[in-house]
Amino acid sequence: MQADTIREARKRQDHSHELAEKGWYHSFELPDGTLIDGVNPLPRLRERFARFPIPDDLRGKRVLDIGAWDGWFSFEAERRGAGVTAVDCFEAPNFVELHRRLSSKVDYRVLEIYELPAAGLGKFDIVFLLGVLYHLRHPLLALEIVCGLTTDVAIVESFVTDGDTWREHTENIPTLEFYEGFELANQYDNWAGPSVACLLAMCRAAGFVRVELLHAEPYNAMVACYRRWEPQPAETSAPPQLMFVANNSDQGINFSSGKEQYIACWFRSSRETIAKEDLRLEVDGFGVAAYYTGRTQDDWWAANFPAARGLTPGWHNVRLRFADSDFSNVLRIAVDLPLHVGRIVCQGVRDAANGKSGEVTGTEGGYLTCWVTGLAENSDRNNVRVFLDGRRLSVHWVGTPDADGVSQINAAVPGIVPKGERMLRIECGGVSSEPWTVRVV
Repeated sequence: MQADTIREARKRQDHSHELAEKGWYHSFELPDGTLIDGVNPLPRLRERFARFPIPDDLRGKRVLDIGAWDGWFSFEAERRGAGVTAVDCFEAPNFVELHRRLSSKVDYRVLEIYELPAAGLGKFDIVFLLGVLYHLRHPLLALEIVCGLTTDVAIVESFVTDGDTWREHTENIPTLEFYEGFELANQYDNWAGPSVACLLAMCRAAGFVRVELLHAEPYNAMVACYRRWEPQPAETSAPPQLMFVANNSDQGINFSSGKEQYIACWFRSSRETIAKEDLRLEVDGFGVAAYYTGRTQDDWWAANFPAARGLTPGWHNVRLRFADSDFSNVLRIAVDLPLHVGRIVCQGVRDAANGKSGEVTGTEGGYLTCWVTGLAENSDRNNVRVFLDGRRLSVHWVGTPDADGVSQINAAVPGIVPKGERMLRIECGGVSSEPWTVRVV
């Protein structure tokens, strides 16, 4: 299609005259029989809702409707028993009027989508993002926000550029058209037009672990975005053994929800081949898809995953399975946890190789093991510092405190450290231990 033809096709998506004439975007049938004729006819609205992979009975479910406009989907979810929160970037008079006439209990908020993470609304089983994505300057950021608010499924419906032809170029790189001005529907606030493949890819990149195309038509597509993996099979094979879980950037166990971070996992399995598509990582039940896996040695494997969206401050359980296996053992990561370090006291030092107390071999490959009290539960190899006569050593392991509050630390001692008595010191969270004498041999 030529550029001029594409521009003409985009401008033809303009329904502003029909909206101005009718005054309503959604149609309604009120309990007293009153009919409101909007741009979207009732049969189409009902057909769209019927495609959502959600129960007919929504009692006990929390639903968030982002960009509710006149509110048909909000009020329909409420009619089916859901507790509904509806948000829009402006207060829509039609929504307010319907809310009154229906005696609705929908919680209506005026918020930009980018304000939602700090709005204190909590999490939602189901999130609607219908006809909103292409209005946003930052569509991928918006989808990440939606992912962080969703515990089960989000329904994303958007303008797309190739809803009728997407099957013809499934192998192509996904594309996103950018509209600087009035190119799409003669509206200034239409910013982005994804292809169908791009819509699916952005939903996956935002953190949804499973993404399913529900419907596509010439300029519209609907996608179901899931936070959880498919159910385990009835018959399962041997699970992997999860050995270590760490922040891929610093090898510690601490993560920040405000940063783009990745989870590195090391696991053991006797399988001859393992593809990234075979892995099913969960963080507190939320699925995370792998973007890499490979064998490191013998039956040891490594895999990398994006950090799960929407985790609250605290400790979170991580476990791993294959598509056809049960889950592994559970390890933990810390999210947005401060370091509460007490008085650090060294309880003893040994050579890691020969176990001799109070000394360490100062050669390449030399290691010392020390035991200290006072570290925080989320102290790790990134935030613990070990110094030998002021020289910072490379920390390879920090164990969690035992019942007596004692943590084990393993650190490498380079061969350039001079022989003789040296001073060992431990730092964490701005707290330093008293020096401990170590003999380098």
